[in-house]
Amino acid sequence: MIVCVCRKISDRQIRQAVADGAESLECLQFELGVATQCGRCAECATRVLCDARAAAVVPQPVVIQRALQPV
Repeated sequence: MIVCVCRKISDRQIRQAVADGAESLECLQFELGVATQCGRCAECATRVLCDARAAAVVPQPVVIQRALQPV
């Protein structure tokens, strides 16, 4: 879906920017130009950004290592 009509930025482009390291709306503004003209898309862009960041965080399994006890 198109998030920023002024710059023709889609949610896919925002998700890709997050995958490439974007962490804030300011990053998206710098990299894509989103929310830099009329600003109406700032809330939606931020929501897509947060959703993409949350989806990118994959919990890592906890590995517990025990020292072997001599028998």
